[in-house]
Amino acid sequence: MSTDTPSTSADAATETDTAALESRIEELESELADLENEIDDGPQKMSIIATKGTLDMAYPPLILASTAAAFGWEVTVFHTFWGLDILHEERSKNLKLSSVGNPNMPVPNAVGALPGMDRVTTRMMEKQIADNDTATIEELLETSLDMGVEFQACQMTIDLMDYDEGDFYDGVTTGVGAATALQDMADADIQLLV
Repeated sequence: MSTDTPSTSADAATETDTAALESRIEELESELADLENEIDDGPQKMSIIATKGTLDMAYPPLILASTAAAFGWEVTVFHTFWGLDILHEERSKNLKLSSVGNPNMPVPNAVGALPGMDRVTTRMMEKQIADNDTATIEELLETSLDMGVEFQACQMTIDLMDYDEGDFYDGVTTGVGAATALQDMADADIQLLV
C-alpha cells in the first residue's frame, strides 16, 4: 500500500476547507459592506419638539439644535403651544422666567407667588446670561438657521393663538402639522421632547 494516498487526501481536504473558508470570508465582507452602506446613508438626524416658551425652556432646544447642526446633523425643531413664542419675533424678546413651581429658583414658592416676582427672577436670569456672555435667544435662532436647522411652527397653534405667519423670524417654516412632525420623528435617529 502506498503512503502517498493519505497525504494527498489530507492536502485535498485542507484545500477544500481553505477554499470554503475564503469563500465564506468574502461573503461576510460583502454583507458587512452592505450594512455599512445602509448605516452610512447620510448625516444623523435629530428631531426636537419644543412645547414651552419660558426663558429657561427656550435655551435647551436651541442649544441642542445648534450643537447637533455644528456636528453636521440634520435638525428639525417643531414648536407647538407656548414653544411657538420662541419663534415669534416680538414675543421671543420678552420671554419670562416663572418663579413659582421651579425647584431651582432661589426664592420659596410663597415669595415667588408675590406680584412682580416673575419680573425680578427674569431680570436675574437675563443679568446672569449677559454676565456670562451667553448667546441670546435671537442669536441662537439666527445661528441655528444659518447652520441649516429647520424650525417649524405648528399650524394648529398658530391658528389657536391667532398669530400671523409674518410674526415669525425669517426662515421659520410655518403651516406644519402634527402628521409632518410625527413623520420627521419616525425618520430621525434621535427624538427629543423639550
